[in-house]
Amino acid sequence: MRIAINTRFLLKDKLEGFGWYTYEIAKRLVENHPEHTFYFFFDRAYDSRFIFADNVIPIVLNPPARHPILFKIWFNYSVTKALKKYKIEVFFSPDGYLSLKTKVPQVATIHDINFEHFPLDIPSSPRKYLRKYFPLFAKKASKIITVSQFSKNDIIKTYGIDEAKIKCIYNGVSETYNPIKDKQLIRDEYSQGKNYFVFVGSLHPRKNLGRLIEAFRIYSKNGGILDLLIVGCKMWSEPKFNLDDEHKKRIHFTDYLDQKDLVRVLGSADILVYVPYFEGFGLPLVEAMKVEIPIISGNLTSLPEIAGEAALYCNPMDVEDIASKMLLLAKDETLQKELIEKGKQQLRKFSWDAAAELVWEEIVGVI
Repeated sequence: MRIAINTRFLLKDKLEGFGWYTYEIAKRLVENHPEHTFYFFFDRAYDSRFIFADNVIPIVLNPPARHPILFKIWFNYSVTKALKKYKIEVFFSPDGYLSLKTKVPQVATIHDINFEHFPLDIPSSPRKYLRKYFPLFAKKASKIITVSQFSKNDIIKTYGIDEAKIKCIYNGVSETYNPIKDKQLIRDEYSQGKNYFVFVGSLHPRKNLGRLIEAFRIYSKNGGILDLLIVGCKMWSEPKFNLDDEHKKRIHFTDYLDQKDLVRVLGSADILVYVPYFEGFGLPLVEAMKVEIPIISGNLTSLPEIAGEAALYCNPMDVEDIASKMLLLAKDETLQKELIEKGKQQLRKFSWDAAAELVWEEIVGVI
C-alpha cells in the first residue's frame, strides 16, 4: 500500500504539539508496517532523523505552508498533484488540514476546534481561514480522528458530522518523561534556586496565562513561597504581562525547550498548574503524571476527562479560585502524594503504541 503523510510539522529543533503527535504516530506506523511504502510530504528541507526507516520516501512540496494563502496552494495544488503523481492510496494528515481537490481517501486528526468558540484569540487572517476551511475538511475527510471525547462531541455538534465518522484516540506520553532525582540542580539553572509551580504550553490566549499570573499575585500576597516557571513560546504575537519588580523576580520565562530540557524542568517542579479555558487534550497533564508531580487543572473542556482523579480542579475563569487551589496544594503534602498515586493509575489510558495501532486501523479502514 502507498500511504502519504503530511509531515510539515516535523521541524528540526522545534517539535511542538502537532510536531510531536506526527513524530510519535508516524514513526510507529512506519516501523510497525514495513511491508507498506510511506511518502512523507514536507514543506521545506527535512532532517534525516525524521526518515524513520527504509520504507519512507521523503518528498518536499513547495511552497512552505505557514500562511493561509500558502495553505491553500500547498494542500489544494501541491499535495493534490503529489497524490496523483505517486499513486497514493490514502492520505493521513496529523494536523487536520486536507486537500479539497482530490478523490484519494483522506484521514484527518482534528485535535480541537477552539477557533470556533474563541475566534478573537486568533489574528484575522488565520481565523478566517480556519473557520472557512475546517468545516469543509471535516466533511471531506473519509475518517476523522480526534484526541478526546470532548473534541469528538464538539466536532459532531459544531459541524454536524455523523458520529460514526469520528474516532476518539487518546494521545500517549513519551518514555523520556521520568521522575527527576536531582531537582535542585535544575532549580539553580531555571528558577534562581527556588521551588516552583510550572506551566507548559504555547503563550496563546486560550492558555489563560493572564489569569494564572494574576492568581499567582494573589497566592504570593497570601504568603505563598513557590515561584512560577512558564515554559513556552509565543503563538501569534508577543503577549504582554504587567509584572511589578517583585514578580519579575518570582515569575520565570524559559521560552521553547527541547524535550530533554522540558523533562528536567517539568520533573523538578513542585506542582504543574495548567488552567487553559479551552483544550482538546492537554498533554502536559499526562507528562506531569509521568514525571510524578501533582497537578492543578482547570475544570473546563477536555481537561477533567484527561486528568481524571489525578488533579485538583479550579475554575480557570476565577483567579481567586486558582490562587486558593495553589495555596491549598502547595501546603498539603498528603494531597500531593494522593494525586501523584492517582496519576500513576490514570497514565494507563495513554500509550503512543496503542494510539498508533488504532490510527492504523482507521487508515486502512478507508481503502
